[in-house]
Amino acid sequence: MATTRRPAPPAFVCTECGWTTAKWVGRCGECQQWGTVQERGSKTGIVRQTDAVAPPAGRAARPITQITTADAPRRSSGVGEFDRVLGGGIVPGAAILLSGEPGVGKSTLLLEVAASTARSGRRVLYASAEESPAQVRLRAERTGALHDELYLASETDLATILGHIDEVKPELVIVDSVQTVASGLIDGAAGQPSQVREVAATLIRVAKDRGLPVIIVGHVTKDGTVAGPRVLEHLVDVVCHFEGDRQTALRFIRALKNRFGPTDEVGCFEMTGAGIAEVPDPSGLFLSQGTAEPGTCVAIAMEGRRVLPVEVQALTIVSNAPNPRRVVHGLDSSRVAMVLAILERRAGIETSKLDVYVSTVGGVRFTEPAADLAIAVAVAGAITQNSVPRTIAAVGELSLAGEIRPVTQAAHRRSEAARLGYRQVVDDRSKTLRSALDDVRARGTQRGASGDVPPF
Repeated sequence: MATTRRPAPPAFVCTECGWTTAKWVGRCGECQQWGTVQERGSKTGIVRQTDAVAPPAGRAARPITQITTADAPRRSSGVGEFDRVLGGGIVPGAAILLSGEPGVGKSTLLLEVAASTARSGRRVLYASAEESPAQVRLRAERTGALHDELYLASETDLATILGHIDEVKPELVIVDSVQTVASGLIDGAAGQPSQVREVAATLIRVAKDRGLPVIIVGHVTKDGTVAGPRVLEHLVDVVCHFEGDRQTALRFIRALKNRFGPTDEVGCFEMTGAGIAEVPDPSGLFLSQGTAEPGTCVAIAMEGRRVLPVEVQALTIVSNAPNPRRVVHGLDSSRVAMVLAILERRAGIETSKLDVYVSTVGGVRFTEPAADLAIAVAVAGAITQNSVPRTIAAVGELSLAGEIRPVTQAAHRRSEAARLGYRQVVDDRSKTLRSALDDVRARGTQRGASGDVPPF
């Protein structure tokens, strides 16, 4: 049986008279006009429409003035420094993402949070997708985190974790980690962007529907950002980063995003043999315990809203090499190089022929511009053998012209320094670097013969 093919519709039309043709021609066959034949546009795609659905009675839109927060009181996690970062406690229904490098202590911290919450009478479900129950139990015995209200499950399947939530009915859920949990609704292995997105979205939906706070552990990449799709950080309510130097026991937790509180709070912890311990007053961790020596100066650093005195130490040695060494630890090396140039050019203290070693005490990183003046005072003291009394602190940013610029929260730094026992703070009130060095020298002590030691 022969089939007839339907002719294709004309593809070109004249804009003057409407004459159509199947192929393009330069002149219209009807009105004989040149250049009026153009290709006819055709509609493509499918027009879709979404029908409106009436919301349930309990979820109808209300004026914002009629909405109260009485149903969402904050609950303490039992760890004061963690509550400080969260803004006072855990909000019911909150989704919290905790990230950090491998081995920094994320699981240890969350196990302590789970145990403290269980001791307060609230049931906790700890879903570990990376460790077996026996491994978690060994760490819990070492850190004293055993409690009957702390339930443990080792699962990598999302549906099974949801089943544990229905069965245990916890008041806090911890999932460690989101990159190792997979959903059967999505193709691909655990950790892929689609899997991470689906697992996180499902856990957050459960948290919002049931008013159940969920803490999710997230891996980080080589550059320190959260692994997986960036939408993960947008979905959760709070993003916390747990950081610390493996060579030291000090750990910091910072809030990078917080829908329920400030993002400038910092929690301080210390890793011990018995687990992780809070450090509510870390003011003495970054100071040396000996007497004042030449080449040391205390700066007032800001970690969130917390004021920390940080001691900067400098050591200088005459160098015979064409390129003297510059060794920096805990500070910004580029800023140290700039301060050395300012010292030589604006204060008359020669540094270009010296090996200079500059470091902080306690392994803390102090990279804000407020450290410039303390670096300059420490290096000048190391060169001139003048020691700075323990009652003096230096805070200020140096400009290339040798001026001392004010830093953020200067009044708060001075008041906290006075509370910590520092009777004088050398800052932008000295105007220039040379004046600041004169102020420190007037209150300092000099080592060695005065005729052989140059003044500040």
